[in-house]
Amino acid sequence: MLAHRYALRPSVPHLPSLYRSQHVQISFLQLISHWLTGLGPRATAVRWCMGMAAVWMLWMAHLGPVQASGPLLLRDADNTVAAWPAVRLLVDEQLTLTAEEALARLDEFQKPTKDATLGVRKDAVWLYIPLAVDPASEGRWVLDINHTDLNRIDVLLLQGGKVLQRSVLGTEVPRAQRPLPGRTPAQAFQLEAGQNYEFLLRVQTRGAMILPITFNTPTGILGRAVNEQMLQGVLTGLALCLIFYSMAQWYSLREPLFIQYALLTSGSLLYSLHFFGVGQQYLWGHSPWLTSHAVGLASLMAITGSFLFMSQALEGHNPQSRFLRRMRLGALFTVGLGVAFALDLISLKGLAAIVSIMGPLPALLCLPGAWRRARAGDSIATTLLIAWFVYGLGTAAIIGVINGALPVNFWTLHSFQISATLAMLLFMRVLGLRTKELHTKVQHANQQLDAMHSLAHTDPLTGLPNRRGMQIELSSALARATHENLLAVYVMDLDGFKPVNDQHGHDVGDELLVAVARRLQGHLRQSDVIARLGGDEFVVMTGELQSPAQAHELGLKLLSAFALPFALGGIQVQVGLTIGYALAPIDSQDGAGLIKLADAAMYSGKQSGKFCVRRNTGDLALSSA
Repeated sequence: MLAHRYALRPSVPHLPSLYRSQHVQISFLQLISHWLTGLGPRATAVRWCMGMAAVWMLWMAHLGPVQASGPLLLRDADNTVAAWPAVRLLVDEQLTLTAEEALARLDEFQKPTKDATLGVRKDAVWLYIPLAVDPASEGRWVLDINHTDLNRIDVLLLQGGKVLQRSVLGTEVPRAQRPLPGRTPAQAFQLEAGQNYEFLLRVQTRGAMILPITFNTPTGILGRAVNEQMLQGVLTGLALCLIFYSMAQWYSLREPLFIQYALLTSGSLLYSLHFFGVGQQYLWGHSPWLTSHAVGLASLMAITGSFLFMSQALEGHNPQSRFLRRMRLGALFTVGLGVAFALDLISLKGLAAIVSIMGPLPALLCLPGAWRRARAGDSIATTLLIAWFVYGLGTAAIIGVINGALPVNFWTLHSFQISATLAMLLFMRVLGLRTKELHTKVQHANQQLDAMHSLAHTDPLTGLPNRRGMQIELSSALARATHENLLAVYVMDLDGFKPVNDQHGHDVGDELLVAVARRLQGHLRQSDVIARLGGDEFVVMTGELQSPAQAHELGLKLLSAFALPFALGGIQVQVGLTIGYALAPIDSQDGAGLIKLADAAMYSGKQSGKFCVRRNTGDLALSSA
């Protein structure tokens, strides 16, 4: 997804080529205007981004170099002086011109049409820069070319046609032998105040001939270096934070989208480190293999991350999605390319051709589906579209610089890095939306699980635990029962419930059962458990009783609670209660055994007159109140 010195293309949709003629520019603006108008109300952000992109790209296309009327004046007060306004150039197509031959052909040197960029070319270029040193200058100046990927620059300092100093800069020079340490090719010179000089530079490189040449005082070069390093530090630090955060989220949630985002961001970061020379300066400059392979591997890493991240963001975990399978196949193919490139089975030139095709493919494949979803109001798809436009704008700008279509300045030179950072932040919003979506799904699943659990363990009429729920509660209560803290299990059946049902109907009967449950709850502690086994049969479990007598007293309390009638919508009905109970661990330590003992005691009470409380000690000897 990255522009590259060897014409590696980014994994975003290609923006239209820059239009030079006025007619074509007007047509382009009309096309953009018509297209933006038809996007619909849900695409306001997209319309704004694309409108700004069109205006910005056309404005940049008109920018050209400002030409100096004479020699470049070096004044200490300026600190930094751009050399390109005074530059004239001569193309050496045969790569045979010597410095003396180039100087003999000064009348053939021409002014460049673009500021500080000559595109990707196979030939060599001679640059002639006349300059004058201010009489008040201290004469200490540094020639700096703010682009790291230049293979060889021959620098000649001349005065009156005489060569005063020769030096060689560029990546072909070992780092230890370079005149000045740092990110960029640079050379210090001691010039005499009030004198005129000429600089003759021969530049030959395999990649983009980007030549933002400046003359700087020691203070100026230091300030520019500090500012650039600060910018790179901030953007690199931000990218690292995004990577570490996404990896931490992946470790916590196990959502593949986060690790895919980390892969995409890592590829973009490595490319930026290479393009601005930070990687060569601090990370892999000691390794020729890494220096020659870093940019290709970074590009392939970003493309792989694009395939995986974009498809996952749009389709999620749909195993039946043909689109998802195609995108993963594309990612696998890109990984294979990376292995082949690492083993030098593919040349850098061949990789560049492949990547120029593979680069935009993830976004192009995702674009139709994202567009449909965005028009339907999908926030993830809308965010992806905006991110692609931002990324595409920056990428188009850096491609324009690399190919010599756009002038070089701070914004065009850093366009990819800034747009990539903004895109990564937008992609982070996609992660946030997906996390929210996952949280909502988990919450919904938990609610469904709770609902299913409630249906399985709760009586739908009274809201009390049913037989299954009672068994779970009983098992938990038995684990806490001791001889010092007794557990009493009461099985109770209503007396006179059937006549109420027969006389007033099932609706009144159901209303009565609900009222019975509420009356029992009103005479028990919050920690006690009431369950409905079915029909008019209830179970009460109460723990932390100190003696059998206390359990019996509670049974009598519940019995007395049914001495008063129930008022049911203007109807008063009277029902009684027969209670049988057993104690754990005295009578039994088994839940089923306790229920059987209490049930036997209740039926014994029914047979002997109802409206009583009886305990079954386990030997079938029933005690009465």
